[in-house]
Amino acid sequence: MHWLLQQDELLFKLINGQWHNSLFDLLMPLWREKTFWIPAYLLFIGWLALRYRMQALWIALGLITTIALSDTFSHRIIKKSIKRERPCRQLAPEEVRQLVPCGAGYSFTSNHAANHFALAMFILGLWGRKARFWRWLLLLWAASISYAQIYVGLHFPLDILGGALLGSGIGYGMGRLLQRFLKLDETPLA
Repeated sequence: MHWLLQQDELLFKLINGQWHNSLFDLLMPLWREKTFWIPAYLLFIGWLALRYRMQALWIALGLITTIALSDTFSHRIIKKSIKRERPCRQLAPEEVRQLVPCGAGYSFTSNHAANHFALAMFILGLWGRKARFWRWLLLLWAASISYAQIYVGLHFPLDILGGALLGSGIGYGMGRLLQRFLKLDETPLA
């Protein structure tokens, strides 16, 4: 376990301390912000309402429940059990490029990773093969937001991996469960 945590710290130092550039220094703090994505979320909700009418309420409720489950498991259960400190608290100040405030709470698992992977996998679980066009885009989106958490100095890579696995499991499971309930039409999403 000690070896794994050492490798995790080394990878953090590469991503946060060496693999940086001025464009990402400007973009990544915004990219990881929830408010940055509000226009995309509103467009998605509008599309749902137009395409699925009454079923859109069930989809929105399923999505809200999925995010709530992901966030609760990550924050209230795992983080409070593991109690891993954030890099900005665990490492010396000169070892962390802190691009955003350190943040309260513990590090493992990343709520950003858990929640964004939960959202992406919920959509993939709900629409399955119909979301073929969106599959890689959704996963890249969730991964890029998660990567930003390391880049700005808030999480170690294992925090991200743990959050991604947690969110993916909850999101996909909830999406498949709702798919069975709603039996959405078979037309592709693209």
